[in-house]
Amino acid sequence: MKKIWIIGAGPGDPDLITVKGLKLLKQADVVMYTDSLVSETLVAEARADAEVIRTAGMHLQEMVDCIVERVNAGKMVVRLHTGDPAMYGATMEQVALLKRHNIGYDVIPGVSSVFAAAAAVGAELTVPDLTQTLILTRAEGRTPVPEREKLQALASHHCTIAMFLSATLTKKITKELQAAGWSDDTPVAVIQRASWPDQKIVRTTIAELDEAMRTNGIRKHAMILAGWALDPNIHEKDYRSKLYDATFTHGFRKGVKVDD
Repeated sequence: MKKIWIIGAGPGDPDLITVKGLKLLKQADVVMYTDSLVSETLVAEARADAEVIRTAGMHLQEMVDCIVERVNAGKMVVRLHTGDPAMYGATMEQVALLKRHNIGYDVIPGVSSVFAAAAAVGAELTVPDLTQTLILTRAEGRTPVPEREKLQALASHHCTIAMFLSATLTKKITKELQAAGWSDDTPVAVIQRASWPDQKIVRTTIAELDEAMRTNGIRKHAMILAGWALDPNIHEKDYRSKLYDATFTHGFRKGVKVDD
């Protein structure tokens, strides 16, 4: 079956693409990418004779028609997606139309912006004895979310929450987290353009989130991380995993007995 390659380009830093993704990019006859989100430095790794197509100004059918024409001409087509294609990548709608033309696909995962954002602030999002769950979601804007996935309902778990595509909805975020019982002083880290040269980091709280975003002029390309795992002083606290506890036995180490 004829196919295309859907490759996660990573969050911005061109070095954060996978080795496999870069190898396929260098082999491609045609490279399609969202020029507003994917690094030009990375795209420059394509073959000198490769056809490079910017897709930021194209609608879905235009992109699909473009892919179908080139695949049917025997071309190897790579579609570069920002971050990881599985997260808000709008890949399935492309795939659905391509299947009508008997064109398949392989996906190469990429580094998601949520993990680049966590790295930027040096955060572990699942801290022992504090939170062991991370929810990846977005606030409801023009595109609705399922009723059971409203932010307030998700926030009732009081775990770490990462919010994509929500930089213009900070008033709503604050209101829904407060309604879920989150305290006003709950830490928040906002990372705009994580891993890009112009990356910006803002540390704030639930109560001050909207004002902090306004003051810093952040309206897009931002990851919002919320929860006590984002406490900037968390290293001063005594959270410890069982895995590295001297008394904990597992398949590779026998625990040390501690006398009472």
